Amino acid sequence: MKRSVGLLALACTVMGAAMAHGTVLEPEPVNDAAITDAAFPKALSEFAFFQDGRGQRPSGRVHPYSLNTALWSDGAEKLRFIYLPEGTQMTADDEPLLHFPVGAAIIKTFAFGEGAERRLIETRVLLHRAEGWVALPYRWNAEQTDATLALAGGRIDLTTPAGEAISYAIPNKNQCKSCHSKDGAVIPIGPKARNLSQGWLQQMVETGLLDRVPQGAATLPDWRPFANGPAAPLARAYLDVNCAHCHQPGGAASNSGLDLRWEQQDAHAIGFMKRPVAAGRGTGGHAFAVLPGQPDASILLHRMNSAEPGVAMPELGKSTVDRDGVAVVRRWIAEMEQQ
Repeated sequence: MKRSVGLLALACTVMGAAMAHGTVLEPEPVNDAAITDAAFPKALSEFAFFQDGRGQRPSGRVHPYSLNTALWSDGAEKLRFIYLPEGTQMTADDEPLLHFPVGAAIIKTFAFGEGAERRLIETRVLLHRAEGWVALPYRWNAEQTDATLALAGGRIDLTTPAGEAISYAIPNKNQCKSCHSKDGAVIPIGPKARNLSQGWLQQMVETGLLDRVPQGAATLPDWRPFANGPAAPLARAYLDVNCAHCHQPGGAASNSGLDLRWEQQDAHAIGFMKRPVAAGRGTGGHAFAVLPGQPDASILLHRMNSAEPGVAMPELGKSTVDRDGVAVVRRWIAEMEQQ
């Protein structure tokens, strides 16, 4: 208690001195040049996205956000932020993704553990430069004081919230590009209007950081209070967020013929009674991507339910099986009418 009072007194003294000299304490501004220049900053701190990196306390114009349905990564906690340069805003149209101005950044930190035991593992940044988006991974040091550029990726031994010991993989720059690629260009995949809350979007509009809330916003279900809700919307949202960045026209796995986007309504494109383009051990000996009413005979569930390299889907970003995701997709397939 005495220490808390002492720190408060010190803070008041510093603030009082600043006010006496006619100055106002403001957060350090984000380094816009680090975002837009051609170089790859060697340390995350060079961007100045955070006033306190360890605590993930954002600087000015860096705004936290969350997703209704989040990408699953071995149970990691995700801390998400966007940065918009002074005088700019996001815009919305009929496309799922919000449009970001040049100079914007999307920041995502992966962490394991809670409270004082929380350990920051990596921070991935997407930088919107004049020539397009650039994806860079940064690995946090043991002291948790900064993260350094990890173009070649890396491995970290850790224990997941489920108690599984894994070798966590930080993706290299090319792997970042493979997931964030559509028609050969790097794009964001997270901040789609349909996967953001109505309240957050409205707040962005009211503060002038977004031009409007588009139709179809906030339509993906909220997984945070995960329960035994209707299987179909939960499963479709899960597949959209975890799989559709590759399994869509123009995506890295477009040659599979699967289109797992939320808006896709054609049953065959989603996988119903669809035979694989290329047979292999990834099929598990099954004939169809999705066999209605028979989850254990469906390739899609077989691959979700595996952590074995060459079988597991998604191929990147997981070392363990997401039991909640498997349970929802299993229930969705089981409830389908056989055709």
